[in-house]
Amino acid sequence: MLEMKSEPIKLPAGETQLIQITDAALADTARRSGNWLVCKPGCTPCCIGVFAIDQLDAARLEHGLRELTISDPERAEAVMERARQSVKRLSEGFPGDSQTGLLDPAQEELFAGFANDEPCAALDPATGLCDLYQSRPMTCRVFGPPVRSEQGLGVCELCYHGATEEQIAACEMPVSPLAEQLLEEFEQSSGRHGRTLVAFALGS
Repeated sequence: MLEMKSEPIKLPAGETQLIQITDAALADTARRSGNWLVCKPGCTPCCIGVFAIDQLDAARLEHGLRELTISDPERAEAVMERARQSVKRLSEGFPGDSQTGLLDPAQEELFAGFANDEPCAALDPATGLCDLYQSRPMTCRVFGPPVRSEQGLGVCELCYHGATEEQIAACEMPVSPLAEQLLEEFEQSSGRHGRTLVAFALGS
């Protein structure tokens, strides 16, 4: 049986506000998107394959797991066991420090093709649902709708079939600058820096 860390690290004061802003933006985008946005419970392609999370995401997951340990110990234990097994599989060839779970920015090219078939440890394989949905990383919260990045406007490959570029652009989901601000504050106050993976946040 895995043990929880003694005390979860404190989340920044604006964390609740950030989640509320992001969830409201998603709801508005979903309203504008209509049937083009096909994301729904049980749709799991975006839960397969690892992706980098920041330290605020990791801390949020830790809090969510602690809450789940109190409300549903059996389910929490299943999450931790999946995370532990995932860490074992990911440690070989890990593009970073497999002891800390921190990714090495210099190995970014290796990460692009790393563990693309690895399921997220928070994903319940029996239900296809996220066991830590309320505490999921920001990447998960904005994935699916049109979101702007340095590469342009990106959407889930399963969504917006038949929509024109103009129609997709009209559904763009804004990302609050508060996310970057809180991450910077959190890194300074906690001393945690660098990016990691969900499995390492939950299973180490």
